[in-house]
Amino acid sequence: MTDQEWFLTAAERGNHATELDHRRGDGAAAWSGGNTVTPLVHGATYFARLVEVVTATEAGDVIMFTDWRGDPDERLDEPGAEVSRVLCEAAGRGVIVKGLIWRSHWDRLAFSAEQNRHLGEDINAAGGECIRDMRVRPGGSHHQKFVVVRHARHPERDVAFAGGIDLCHSRRDTSEHHGDPQRQPMSDVYGPHPPWHDIQLEIRGPAVGDLEFSFRERWNDPTPVSLNPAYRVADVLRRDDDDPSTLPAQPSDPSPVGTHLVQVLRTYPSRRPRYPFAPDGERSIARAYRKVLARAHRLVYVEDQYLWSDDVASCFADALAANSDLLLVAVIPHHPDQDGRLSLPMNLVGRRQALDLLNAAAPGRVGVYGIENHHSNPVYVHAKVCVIDDVWASVGSDNFNRRSWTHDSELSCAVIDQVRDIREPRVVDRYGDGARVFARNLPLELAREHLDRDPGDDADLVDPGSLFTAFAEAAQRLQHWHDSERTGLRPPGRLRPYQLPRLSPSTMRWAGLAYRTVADPDGRPRHLRRTHTF
Repeated sequence: MTDQEWFLTAAERGNHATELDHRRGDGAAAWSGGNTVTPLVHGATYFARLVEVVTATEAGDVIMFTDWRGDPDERLDEPGAEVSRVLCEAAGRGVIVKGLIWRSHWDRLAFSAEQNRHLGEDINAAGGECIRDMRVRPGGSHHQKFVVVRHARHPERDVAFAGGIDLCHSRRDTSEHHGDPQRQPMSDVYGPHPPWHDIQLEIRGPAVGDLEFSFRERWNDPTPVSLNPAYRVADVLRRDDDDPSTLPAQPSDPSPVGTHLVQVLRTYPSRRPRYPFAPDGERSIARAYRKVLARAHRLVYVEDQYLWSDDVASCFADALAANSDLLLVAVIPHHPDQDGRLSLPMNLVGRRQALDLLNAAAPGRVGVYGIENHHSNPVYVHAKVCVIDDVWASVGSDNFNRRSWTHDSELSCAVIDQVRDIREPRVVDRYGDGARVFARNLPLELAREHLDRDPGDDADLVDPGSLFTAFAEAAQRLQHWHDSERTGLRPPGRLRPYQLPRLSPSTMRWAGLAYRTVADPDGRPRHLRRTHTF
């Protein structure tokens, strides 16, 4: 296998201003080898591991993190392990704590301006430095969620975490999906403690250096963190830190420790003033998906919060139309997270348009499901996962919508394991590159949970067609049980078929316009918008 057939080359990234792909020297690959990547499924799993890593840091170590939302009082583990306390205690030990958290829109619009400000204030008071970063396109956000920990005296412990899990309320759920006791306001359909499905990656090896470099690009941007005069006056009055200090020099990359190749992918919008590291923006996430979907042969497995946008869905639809053997399995929320009179129709019209496009491209080859817990409460799917032909896998902060591919800042990690999986079928892709252990195990781990299987009970799911059928049959059994007024024993499994929303023509018209301009805006340069390219 030629790695560059699955990964983006430096030229294909389309951002010549970044040094990310050249930091290991001219001619080096635009990805790193020798990594070990571990999927941490569910917030409780990730939070417990994060607490373990952060509480073990010592004076002189460095913690760098980015976040979309941060709630200071969110418990990462047992009482005493709240987000603010864990990070502030690290700063008190002499650990260098640096954070970039989105400044956020107003709380009354269901955002998190106050929580993010308070987390920054706590960290700054403890001796760390947390910057509320509003260097975004109008209406946009910094949506990256990753943590990098470097150790001054024990570099073998260096580690990074990247994915879709924020350090905030509602995220600390388990495989049982009873929800986080500390809830984030959501649609009433999810109940008092919304069940939450999510995933983060733990990364060790040279890729930690790539994630740190991505943090430093944002941190070192000389543009003021906010250009809003009212914000700047308020910050002066509150004595908020709006001027990032100088970071210590970046150490050498961690030594190779495993068999995983990792490529760091990002989204940055085209904006004014320009990002010095992405003057025309960066859309390497979108470009990577377009490249790998063109290679897809048997199975595309997706878990995503949205799955919206004609531009995004068309990439999947084109792959499905070009290959009659290709199957798509998608796990998405049954219901949007907000149910307001404006927000709900906007969400539904985007989903309707995308799924209509996919089903038209491949009738009978698209399986779309939501999940519920054993009490029949819907589970909010916040995961952002894609696996292609058991070779290429991606986990990140990016959703399958135009906003994530063009407008907000995002970060994702694509992974290819150099170790082949020996289970049959050993080759799923059309090029003979062969199934890889990481990319095969990830969807199987998720499938076992969704189907209520025990660990190791997945031999019949290895074949793409068998997995597709198992999902469909389990979902139909559970749906039939619901349709029969839940008589008899509840069948195993948590999947139910996703029901396409019904919207009137007038709603499609006004909500479609609002969806394109507010919910799912376009952050591409004008010439790319006209040509529908990335």
